[in-house]
Amino acid sequence: MSEPTPDPQHNPKPVRRTDGMRVNTPADATPERATVPENVKARAAALQPRRRFGGTEAQIRGALTFYKICAWVSGTFLLLLVAEMITRYGLGYDLIAGGTDKITGETVALGWQNLELENLAGGVNISTWILIIHGWFYVVYLAACFRIWSLMRWPFPQLIVMALGGVVPFLSFIVERKIHRSTEVELASNPKAAKRY
Repeated sequence: MSEPTPDPQHNPKPVRRTDGMRVNTPADATPERATVPENVKARAAALQPRRRFGGTEAQIRGALTFYKICAWVSGTFLLLLVAEMITRYGLGYDLIAGGTDKITGETVALGWQNLELENLAGGVNISTWILIIHGWFYVVYLAACFRIWSLMRWPFPQLIVMALGGVVPFLSFIVERKIHRSTEVELASNPKAAKRY
């Protein structure tokens, strides 16, 4: 018997493999129809790095709530500080509570003291207290940033951006929303990543 002559239209085209071998593939072969064996999928999944957190979900959620409160308080005092700096250095006034008017002798519950004329005596300088409270609360805000950052094991630039939220007006509100959203997503997508005790 003689062998039939190969028909070039029905013969599969040779394909070059990555290892240099030439093999024939069916004419209807497409990447969409290719299948990956289950053992290869299992090995690939095992090689992917698993997300790990530095604490339990309860610790992370507690730190996230504390961070949120600190971000809002720090952001609010930063805006008050900006307003105070504008009135003090731009307009030359301080906000005084419970001072006495030097000319009339009347007690002023809340009033503006002209820094050049010093028209009010005594009382509590609210402008100075805004400076003090923001300064000390910024330290608490930094501690809250460090706590959530270390529990989530984020990269170092993330901590820098969070810390800048306490010194750039409105940034703490924006960063807090993004941090809150991303933390919730990471906790939901990695339920087994939390550290167990």
